[in-house]
Order: sequence, then C-alpha cells, then structure tokens
Amino acid sequence: MGIYLNPGNGKFKKACNSAIYVDKTGLIELTNEVMDTEQNCICISRPRRFGKSMAANMLAAYYGKECDSRELFDKYKIAEKESYRENLNQYNVIALNIQNFLSVVSSADELIAYMQSEILGELKEHFKDKIPEQEKFLSMALDRLYSKTGEGFVFIIDEWDCILREKKYTPEDHRKYLDFIRNLLKDRVYVSLAYMTGILPIKKYGTHSALNMFDEYSMTDPGGYAEFIGFTEEEVENLCSQYQIDFDREKEWYDGYVFGKDLHVYNPKSVVDSIRRKEISSYWTQTETYEALKIYVKMNYNGLKDAIIYMLAGEKIKIDYGTFQNDMTTFESKDDVLTLLVHLGYLAYNRKRGQVFIPNAEIRAEFIRAIKGCKWNEVVKLIEKSEQLLYATWGIQESSVAQMIDQVHSENTSILNYNDENALSCVISLAYYNAVNEYTKIRELPTGKGFADIVYIPRKHSDKPAMIVELKYDSSAEGAIAQIKEKRYVESLKEYHGNLLLVGINYNKDTKKHTCLIEKYEME
Repeated sequence: MGIYLNPGNGKFKKACNSAIYVDKTGLIELTNEVMDTEQNCICISRPRRFGKSMAANMLAAYYGKECDSRELFDKYKIAEKESYRENLNQYNVIALNIQNFLSVVSSADELIAYMQSEILGELKEHFKDKIPEQEKFLSMALDRLYSKTGEGFVFIIDEWDCILREKKYTPEDHRKYLDFIRNLLKDRVYVSLAYMTGILPIKKYGTHSALNMFDEYSMTDPGGYAEFIGFTEEEVENLCSQYQIDFDREKEWYDGYVFGKDLHVYNPKSVVDSIRRKEISSYWTQTETYEALKIYVKMNYNGLKDAIIYMLAGEKIKIDYGTFQNDMTTFESKDDVLTLLVHLGYLAYNRKRGQVFIPNAEIRAEFIRAIKGCKWNEVVKLIEKSEQLLYATWGIQESSVAQMIDQVHSENTSILNYNDENALSCVISLAYYNAVNEYTKIRELPTGKGFADIVYIPRKHSDKPAMIVELKYDSSAEGAIAQIKEKRYVESLKEYHGNLLLVGINYNKDTKKHTCLIEKYEME
C-alpha cells in the first residue's frame, strides 16, 4: 500500500470504529452503476462537516487493491447488492486530498509539479519496469500502464476546490490547476471512475466549464445523491432512539435542508456532537466557514443585509444562482453571495420555488453571532425588542404591541414597499423574530375556509400559548378578529389542546400606525 496509490482501508476503519457511525455505503451502489461508462466522472459538492472525507475514505477502502475490506463492508447495506462482490477491492485507486498538497506549496505550478512527482514515484515503485524512469507526466505514465495491463484506475479527489477558496491563488493559478485535472481525467481510457468532492461546484469561466466531463451534484441540485449529502431524518430518529435523545429538539436545531418533496437532511457532525455531548447547541463556530460567514454578512450587494434580516424572521428569498462563478471571491450581486452561503451550508435552497432560507435554529444562532460581530446594532436592537413584543402579546398589552410594531416598521422600511397585507406580514415576522425559539411559524395555514395569515404553534418544550395572527391593511383590528372567528381558523388547530390567543393587527395607511386587538380563546 502507498500514501496515494491504494492507501488501504485504515481511515474508513476508524470511522466504522467510532461510537456513532451511520451506514452510508449505499453511495457505493451509485458509483458502481457508472463504473467504466461515459458517466464515470462524478463531482459531489457539500458543506464542510457534512461527511465529504468519510465518503472518500469509504470509496478508497471499497475499491482499492492490496487490502481485504470484506469484514468492513459485509455488515453494511452495500453487501446486499449484486455489484458488491464484483467490485470489492478490484481496482487500483489513486486517492488525493488536495489540501494536503496545497499546505506545502505557494503556486499552482508547484502544486501540479508536487502532485505529479509524488504519485509518479509511487507508480514507478509499484509497477517497476512498466513506466520509464524518465517519465515526468502522470497522464502519460497512466496511458502506458493501461496499454500494458488493461487495468483501469479509480480516482478519488477530496477537497478538490480548496485552491479556489484561498485568496492567495490567482485566476491564472485556478486555470492551470483545472487544466491539469482535465488533462488527467477527461477522455482517458484508464479512468474507470473519478469521484471528486469539495464545497464548491466546478469553477466556470464565463459559460465554459474546464471540467465539463463531470456530472455535478450540489446543494442546489443533489439529484439521486441527496440522501448521501448528510444524515436523513430516519437516520437521525434512529440515533435519537438508540441514545435516548429528544428527537423533536434535534429536529428543531439541525433539520431544514430539504431535497425533493420530503427528503430531510441533517448536518452529520452537528448531530453526532450533540448526541455525544448530550447537549443541543451550535457546533459551527470553530470552522473556517464561520469566519467566512462574518465576512459575507458585512457585504450589502443590492440589499444583501436586508435579505438576511428578512430570513432571520423566518421568511424565504427568491434568488437566481446561475450567475454564481463558483468561487469565494467573485461576486456581482446579493444572489451570488446568497448562493455561496447555500454551498457553505448556511442557507437551504428550495429548488422548486427558487428560494433560500435559514434552515434551522443552529444556523440562525450562527447568523446572530455574525451580525453581532459585524456590529449591526439596529438588528441586535430589533431582536431585543422582539422578546419584549412577545411578552406584551402574551400579556394582552394591545397598545404596547401596536407601538412596538410601529417601531419595527419605521426602522426597517427599506426591506419592502408597505402597500398590502403581504408586506404587513413580512414586518410582523420581523417583529416577532424571537418567536422562533418557542414556536413553529406557519404562513398562510390552510383552514378549510381560507388561509390564516400567520399561525404560531408552540414547540414541544414550550408552555406558551398558540397564536393565530390575522392581518389587515387599511381596515380594522376588530375585522381581523372577526375573520378568524367567521372562517373558523381555530379548527386548523384541532389537534392542539393548550392555550390560544387570537391576534388582529391592522395598518392604517393614512396615519401610518398599527392597531392591535388580542383575545384569549378557550379550546374545546
């Protein structure tokens, strides 16, 4: 075994020996399906801490010659598949973590030279007389090997995009590096499979991609690889049952990345840390991407700051991710920055609606830390007022609620034009920001006789009352309460048996003031 050539199964064995390991060997079935086909180049991008390196180590352990991985894999899902025995430990694997190379070089030329030298050295030692000693080019050496042995290689490239994430490397460095990868893998008969993983999708130059032979799967379009982006909800629920952890709290803090109709994906590292430590908290702060978050939050490309405030209130923002250049330095609009935050895991993306949003309580806590660090004093003040607004609402202090909403409106008028009930609902969401700690918020909840504007349902751990909030624009708060009763919005909460508040809020466009009416409702 070598460092890069057939590195063995030791790294994956450590993962399997860990106190908490979730079986993700189903990924191997998908890579087996494209082995030695024209679709054999796969690039999967996902955020840091979402198990990229574990997957790479798993593939190296499964495919690599010179080790016997039967005992490792026989007990996992892949062993049930027809392709399992056929491909187990049958290939020469070249496994590369680009970050390890990048840490000791200072230019793309040095990186490429170092990689070729190291890999060629191992190939020449292993295959002896099959590669001329004077050969300096990796792709030529692999061509010669294939012509003599007829055996293909599996390439596993982890952290492939790290050169694109470091500011000291220039666009010319990027181009040289990508051209090297293309020359190594594109249309090469010796490539049985190429699996790349990183944070960013493949770098584009204008409309051209240097690595267009790859099928790409990312946080904006994970395709059939979605369940391998992180832990599925079923997997997290099983872990919570096994370790006697409150699943509802785990879901509140770490759920939110939803692919397709109903596939929920969780951050694996955060789930594992919370279970091991038996503590629900945010586990992102010590990562390099958290430092990046603070940088991007300071930007205000065409309303980026307002968009972040809007999402903090639980709202969704429509974006166009097509202009994103797949690096961490080239930005032309707020959509580019928001797209990057999707790939970093700080935002979730609804592909059907083209919207981004803050996925869960863990990430929301990270945004709050970031905006405090950036001294967004008006936002911090808004959050502090939100706590006061909740207590005023629970205490049925109607005039105080109206006054505080007036303040939120006047201090955040840049977010949207305040000219209809939808605009009013956005301001109310901002005003009740801290409600996310106690409630699940539902916009336009179907009731059978219409849609309740905003419904706040207490989370399992909360002892606070449910709230139905009906909004009126240039009408009356009394009319809002009457509508809740006439259209029987309360029936939508028939499974809820706690206290309930009916909250009617109206905005008068002439006086530019809000009025509020709050009633207690006795659930049957």
